[in-house]
Amino acid sequence: MASIRREMHVAARPETAWAALRDVGAVHRRLAPGFVTDTRLEQGARVVTFGNGMVVRELIVDVDDEARRVAWSAVGTVMTHHNASAQVLADDAGGCRFVWIADLLPDEAAPTIAAMIDEGMAAIKQTLERAERERAA
Repeated sequence: MASIRREMHVAARPETAWAALRDVGAVHRRLAPGFVTDTRLEQGARVVTFGNGMVVRELIVDVDDEARRVAWSAVGTVMTHHNASAQVLADDAGGCRFVWIADLLPDEAAPTIAAMIDEGMAAIKQTLERAERERAA
C-alpha cells in the first residue's frame, strides 16, 4: 500500500487554519481555491471538483475538533483503497504545521496522487497565510 505524507509550516494561527480545514463543504473557497474549484455536500460526503477537472466523491469519516483533524475516503475511483487525513498542529514558530497523509491502492496511483497533494499543499499554504494577513490587518 502506498502511503504519502506531506507536512509544512504555515504562517497562520492554528485557529485560522483549523476553521478553514473543518469547513469540509468550502474547500474551494476557504482552504485550497484553484486546486479545488467546487465542493458540494451530500449526506455524509462531499463531491470535490479539482482544478484538473477530476471529480471525486469523498466520504467524511471524522471531523475532530480536539485533534484539529479531518479524515476522509475517496470512493468510486480507479483506486481500490483510499483514506486520507489532514491535521493542523500548533508549532513554536508562531504559526502551525499542516499535515496531510494519504494511504492508497494500487501503488501505481501514488505518483499522480502525490503530485496532486503537493499542488494542494501549495494552495493551502498560500490561502491560509493570506487569510491570516487579512485577519491581522
